[in-house]
Amino acid sequence: MLKILDFLNKKMIKPKLYGSLSESWFFYLSFLIMIVLIIVAVIKMKNISEKKLNHLLRSFALILIGFEIYKQVIFTHQNNWEYYSWFAFPYQFCSVPMYIALIASFVKQKAVKEALIVFLSTYALFSGLAVMIFPETVFVETIGINIQTMVHHGLIAVLGFGLIFNTNYYKLSSLIKGSFVFAVSIFIAVLLNFMHNAFIQEGTFNMFFINPLYANKLPILKDIQPLVSGRIFVLIYFLGFSLIAFLILFIKRVIIKAYHHQFIIINKNLEY
Repeated sequence: MLKILDFLNKKMIKPKLYGSLSESWFFYLSFLIMIVLIIVAVIKMKNISEKKLNHLLRSFALILIGFEIYKQVIFTHQNNWEYYSWFAFPYQFCSVPMYIALIASFVKQKAVKEALIVFLSTYALFSGLAVMIFPETVFVETIGINIQTMVHHGLIAVLGFGLIFNTNYYKLSSLIKGSFVFAVSIFIAVLLNFMHNAFIQEGTFNMFFINPLYANKLPILKDIQPLVSGRIFVLIYFLGFSLIAFLILFIKRVIIKAYHHQFIIINKNLEY
């Protein structure tokens, strides 16, 4: 077992962002694979049946959960099994999609499923894509962990694009439903942060990067946090990402309208 863990803990030079091919090949390769899979997902998921969508969501969730279990084991192995790496607790913004996808694969109630799908195709899409575009903070020297983080965030972006271009959820009411899922996710993060701060107090624990004990390092948010109270910061966090989700849905709506308009023009030309 130790030999297997040592093999899974193999090291590599920490990948760099946007450097030479020798320095950044891992990043470039991961990004290229993601782009190819996004194209495939948008095409293959066209008119996907609910049954196939459920299988897809379940497979997506199980793949991510499997890699997450590997990450938890390796980090603990690196600590010689003496303590748990609380910073790696699997409930960050980018961790939530694997739980949401698994739940969505079993949900039959339409309104609930719509809320979960909209979350995956807006909030989650942005979180995965943002990390794939600028993943420097997630790269380490462990080969398996680097693979895990690229698979995790890359597949979130792939699923998000596949869903947003192949569902009819692009109305404001849909976004409101999706924002409720995000709000509940944030509430759980706040609760987990409070429980750790009050009872565990070991290591760094900053779920969703909104724990008031730690400085937020996300762009824009890191400048806002020192200026407001903890509650106001969480509200700004929610509204900021909701605005991004709205823009994603708005762009989708514009693209769909442009597509339909072009389709009508083509049909009229064919009639003449």
